[in-house]
Amino acid sequence: MKRREFLRGGAALAAAAALPRGALADAPFTPRPQVWRKYEVTTRVEIVKPGGKMQAWLPVPAVAEPAWAQPLGNEWKSNATSAALEHEGKYGAQMLHLEWAASGQAPAVELVSRIATRDRAVDFSERGTVPPLSADERRLYTGSTDLIPTDGIVKATADKIVGWAFTDLEKSRRIYEWIVENTFRDPKTRGCGIGDIASMLKTGDLGGKCADLNALYVGLARAVGLPARDVYGIRIAPSQFGYKSLGAGSEIVSKAQHCRAEVFLSGFGWVPVDPADVRKVALEEPPGQLTLEDPKVVAARKTLFGAWEMNWLAYNFAHDVELPGSAGPKVGFLMYPQAEVDGERLDALDPDSFKYVIKAKEISV
Repeated sequence: MKRREFLRGGAALAAAAALPRGALADAPFTPRPQVWRKYEVTTRVEIVKPGGKMQAWLPVPAVAEPAWAQPLGNEWKSNATSAALEHEGKYGAQMLHLEWAASGQAPAVELVSRIATRDRAVDFSERGTVPPLSADERRLYTGSTDLIPTDGIVKATADKIVGWAFTDLEKSRRIYEWIVENTFRDPKTRGCGIGDIASMLKTGDLGGKCADLNALYVGLARAVGLPARDVYGIRIAPSQFGYKSLGAGSEIVSKAQHCRAEVFLSGFGWVPVDPADVRKVALEEPPGQLTLEDPKVVAARKTLFGAWEMNWLAYNFAHDVELPGSAGPKVGFLMYPQAEVDGERLDALDPDSFKYVIKAKEISV
């Protein structure tokens, strides 16, 4: 089965020229919204232990932001009985949903997604005239989710962090700095973590990975009334600024999933932040185990409040996702391919029962 859906890109994309790969290596860590780059990401999924009814759900790029992200379409090939793009209503996430009946053929699908991205950077020296969020958007991005409550210990911790700060900008920065100072990247955490922020605060175990540390930022921000959201995606290229820990190490990016965060500030709009990557630099950037005073960490800490290098694909903002056609539990977020056999959810991190390979490459057309 083969289906195509292509979305037209803006005129700015057609006019943009690509810099040579590695052109900015070892330059100061200063992403700027200049050059658009285009990428093709191929996800191949196989169910290696087939059963009766089988289903799979593959996230596709659904974040369309004129300044920094444009999905350019998806196409796929599969031996599935049915395959269709599905839309999650609350956050606008999209996924390719496939179903297979029991047969002698191994279930498989190959999905190709194309996107265009551009680095982001916010100038905090001057506020602009940014339209406010609608009442519905503000309610959505200040509300609780199953794993991100905004009351109890989360609210108490957030109030203590922001103290007597009065502006949105100062509150958001204090939360960012608190996370950088008080959390750590735990290499033993499976995948990207689960983002159970109340448990982190109650136990005092503030280690984890991006889906934990950046979810903590989102929850603390929401608890003091700042609209904030997680952005779930995957790294798809090396860093142009020489950070080995902040880019894909090869064209195979199957384990390069990465969650980021945004906060909405009056006069600035949605502001990119990523305290989890500051902690990733401290742990992993060669030679490893860097202190917060190391120049590489200092540079990352300064940059990642207000800027992102967009060697990264954004899938969606979704929490507590119900997978169409599944009677199983919701997933906390949709950043990995998901699958079921005979109604049993497979472990997306277990290659013995669920196999997928994700490849990414830069393209010029």
